[in-house]
Amino acid sequence: MLDAVATRVAAGERVRFRPTGTSMVPLIRSRQQVTVAPVEPAKLETGDIVLVRVAGTTYLHLVSAVDHANARVQISNNRGRVNGWTGHARVFGICVEIEGVARAGTMGKVAEGSA
Repeated sequence: MLDAVATRVAAGERVRFRPTGTSMVPLIRSRQQVTVAPVEPAKLETGDIVLVRVAGTTYLHLVSAVDHANARVQISNNRGRVNGWTGHARVFGICVEIEGVARAGTMGKVAEGSA
């Protein structure tokens, strides 16, 4: 399901969906509605929640470190497991809302021209 969402976000859409799983609790609980918008990866910071592909798997996880000089970010869940580093080209979107509540500090990171 996340691959289909990633395709839509990469095409410029804002997408609302209900991810499942517990790896992001308490930030995101299973089946809470989230809104993901296209992102400017160079603006990402530690703590942002992103829709991203790492080593062939798509996640809605945290940016745990940034290396903008090499155009990459490290991705982790909210339980301390590191998924790995991935390039800016594989960061599709940023979570801008959870259950209709805006995430602080995200709007300046949304890609211009996204729907």
